[in-house]
Formats: sequence, structure tokens, C-alpha cells
Amino acid sequence: VQLQAFGGGLVQAGGSLRLSCAASGSIFNINVMGWYRQAPGKQRELVAAISRGGNTNYPDSAKGRFTISRDNAKNTVYLQMNSLKPEDTAVYYCNSVPIGQPWGQGTLVTVSS
Repeated sequence: VQLQAFGGGLVQAGGSLRLSCAASGSIFNINVMGWYRQAPGKQRELVAAISRGGNTNYPDSAKGRFTISRDNAKNTVYLQMNSLKPEDTAVYYCNSVPIGQPWGQGTLVTVSS
């Protein structure tokens, strides 16, 4: 399955963005899908995960601000990001959890202070 993320851009601190990740094939059989991000000079980190049944999990850095969702019929995963902070600046990607698909195109999110 190839994955392509969309929806990034430049936003001021406190603003919101909604990212989408389109899969080239079915994600129904992928139990857990996640959003990852990689900031300059840092390792890629998981910021949100969702199971096939809709259970979600977030690290403390994203809890209360990010919401992940998935539409298995459309083979798409979403990430609603609110109250954005400059430290959220990164390239965002989606993949399975654990990582099991080739890394696709990410989308750059830049949060200005």
C-alpha cells in the first residue's frame, strides 16, 4: 500500500490544520494506522494512532489537541490538529503501527510564532 499525505501548510500558533492520508489500496486489513512526524534534526515520532475499530492513542505532546480518524471505505486517514504550536513544525507522514508500509510522501506543517 502506498501512502500519500496532504493538507500541510503555514499556520500561526494557535491555528488548526486537517491532514489527510490517502492509501493506494485497502487499509481495512491494517489494524492500526498512525500519523508520524519528523522535525529537522530529530527522529521520526508517532503522534497519533487509531485501530480498525476506532480506538485512539496519543502521546502527551498531542493529547487534547490532535484527533485521528479513519475512513476504511475511502482508504483515508485524517489528522485534525488544533492549538498548534511552533514545536509542531515538522513533515507529517502516515503509516501502519508498527511501521509496515513503504514511507510515502509527507506533508510539511510549519507553525509560526
